[in-house]
Amino acid sequence: MATDASEQQISPPTLADVKEAAALCDQIIKTPLLENPEINSLLAGRLLIKAEIAQRTGAFKFRGAYNRIRQMDAAQKKRGVIAYSSGNHAQAVALAAQMCGTSALIVMPDDAPLSKIARTRELGGEIITYDRTTQVREEVAERIQAEGNYVMVPPNEDRRVMAGAGTVALEMFAQAESFDAVLVPCGGGGLTAATAIVMQALSPKTRVYAVEPELFDDTRRSLEAGERLSNPKGQSTICDAIMTDTPGALTFPINQELLAGVLTVNDDEVRCAMAFAFEHYKIVVEPGAAVGLAAVLSQKIDITNKTIGVVTTGGNVDAADFCAAINARAE
Repeated sequence: MATDASEQQISPPTLADVKEAAALCDQIIKTPLLENPEINSLLAGRLLIKAEIAQRTGAFKFRGAYNRIRQMDAAQKKRGVIAYSSGNHAQAVALAAQMCGTSALIVMPDDAPLSKIARTRELGGEIITYDRTTQVREEVAERIQAEGNYVMVPPNEDRRVMAGAGTVALEMFAQAESFDAVLVPCGGGGLTAATAIVMQALSPKTRVYAVEPELFDDTRRSLEAGERLSNPKGQSTICDAIMTDTPGALTFPINQELLAGVLTVNDDEVRCAMAFAFEHYKIVVEPGAAVGLAAVLSQKIDITNKTIGVVTTGGNVDAADFCAAINARAE
């Protein structure tokens, strides 16, 4: 199927695009920036947590999905949308489609958390599953798109999706203005790139870092190699939301130019961070969303006498998995 030119927005968003998304997307919740003075004293620095767990559908992904789908014309809405996601983008697209009067077909891995699958269906999304160990999600979605003439709403590779994601950083700057560094969980790299674009424009001294699971560090290795590299097959992590195969074609050059670096954490460090966030900030953070906090707590970055912002990107975690993380911290 030949894609309509109006659907192809594969250039990086500007600060103006992000500001427009913030102004026009009246359904987006402005989430809090959390601070605990006792923890600041313990860390000898200022830790500010952007709580995207409070966003609609429980994750930042609603920002980009809604900004994209709200701009569809009547003919596009009649066709319906298709997206691929392990859960957070899936839920966001399903809700945004429902709100904007169109349908949503979601390609999800068959090992996605049951709570994310169930919630996507509750929001009106139709689900097709695939095996992430043997299939590539983009290829599965593109084949179905061509067969059904759907409008693709990718999690990262679209200017409007990234502009919506960039409103996270725009809010952070308005809430605090001064950051020495901002740490962002990194899967495909869209939120990381959008954050870097906003901070480069508004606060050039702020260093933006991507944070990845140790076994899914494709962005780190790609930046070192100077080209996009894939993760080896057969590896796993509890950070399902950021288990992507390869950095995005749109996002990678932006991150290559603007990021200060990439930090990595292991699953045990993530579990500790989830428990820490629950104990000291009273929030439920899913594994993939806790990697930035894990990097601070495991001293992958020095917070002493600095102000560091951490984006906790979502809170969609199965109750049993969350309890296991809490219990692991207590042992």
